[in-house]
Amino acid sequence: MTGRRARPLLTRVAIIAGTVGTLVAGLCTAGQADAAPPLTVSQVASGLDHPWDLAVAPDGVILTGERTGQFVAVMTDGRRQDVRADLSKLFAVKEAGLMGLALDPQFSDTRRVYSCQAETTAGAAVSIPGSVANLPLPWPNTGQVVNIVSWRVSADWTTMVRERTVLTGIPVNASGRHAGCGLTAAADGSLWIGTGDNAIPTNPQDPNSLGGKVLHIRPDGKPAAGNPDPASPVFTLGHRNVQGVAVQPGTGRVYAIEQGTDADDELNLLRAGGNYGYKPDRAPFIYDESVPMTDPTRVPGAVGPVWSSGYPTIATPALAFLPDDGWGSLDGAVVISAQKGKHLLFVTLDEAGNRVVRSSKAIQDTYGRLRGLAIDADGSLLVSTDNGGDDRILRVRLAD
Repeated sequence: MTGRRARPLLTRVAIIAGTVGTLVAGLCTAGQADAAPPLTVSQVASGLDHPWDLAVAPDGVILTGERTGQFVAVMTDGRRQDVRADLSKLFAVKEAGLMGLALDPQFSDTRRVYSCQAETTAGAAVSIPGSVANLPLPWPNTGQVVNIVSWRVSADWTTMVRERTVLTGIPVNASGRHAGCGLTAAADGSLWIGTGDNAIPTNPQDPNSLGGKVLHIRPDGKPAAGNPDPASPVFTLGHRNVQGVAVQPGTGRVYAIEQGTDADDELNLLRAGGNYGYKPDRAPFIYDESVPMTDPTRVPGAVGPVWSSGYPTIATPALAFLPDDGWGSLDGAVVISAQKGKHLLFVTLDEAGNRVVRSSKAIQDTYGRLRGLAIDADGSLLVSTDNGGDDRILRVRLAD
């Protein structure tokens, strides 16, 4: 998230009402959310450091990855097990590092895990320190890239062996800012990848850049069927920083959760070739975050969000769909984690999947910043915290 001073409220109200409000009828913002039904929360694991994503294997093991460079398996007895893997090339700077995780749908047979990770391309890459990286400047690439990597994990979860780089060329610059990188595997084995724009003003609208996009590829790394350009992995463009992508069970609809500037985190329903309207190149050579997240004036035909946070943002890194039963009034809802907002947000969509019926918040200010989400085999929700030092994995259920 940006460290800029927020724009005046009246200006922001005008942007929200005059831009996003005209795009999506019945738009629901986080500020309108009610309290969720009573939930119970228990601890699954602790002692983690910025666990970025969560994946649940068929044998019940929970796999996560610490952003600074460690795969961790949480065994069914609750024991933490560090998984040996060669992460010597990892570029762990600011938001970049070991990021999204996904299991092959045929994991029981293949033992294959996919990761989205920033890596150096030639020795040590120079990085931009601290808050300097938040300056609205187009920082250079000093020898780093975001790769989608396939791994083979041993049956006892002690070792992961790198198989190959599935896709390369996803940009990340020396700042490590806006690295993405949402990752999910569809039932057909294809991979959906959300990428960040690296705070480079031209990336979101540049069809030749893989930054500020949602990508769709086959397991071999080639573009998936249905992409607007059969020769390109790009499925949608005009994004700022997509850290979560999910496929809605039963419908096959694909949604992305996107982090906003200081207004308008967005939940977007993806459609092939859609432009979601982020265009931060209004000022020459400056990454101009005063532009709207969805700008139909400067991006004609821009697709508006299904849900938006309004002002201020809550910092939304992940989404998941709850099961269709076992959650009462929340059955089938989208659950969204919030880092800055420090809560879970549940959003129920209409049958068409493009309007918000209701929303509710839970566990506000209880566990700090929340990031990774996954649905366990029993239908419970797994959530990772993102506070640093002693992060946890939590299990959330509807109270009896």
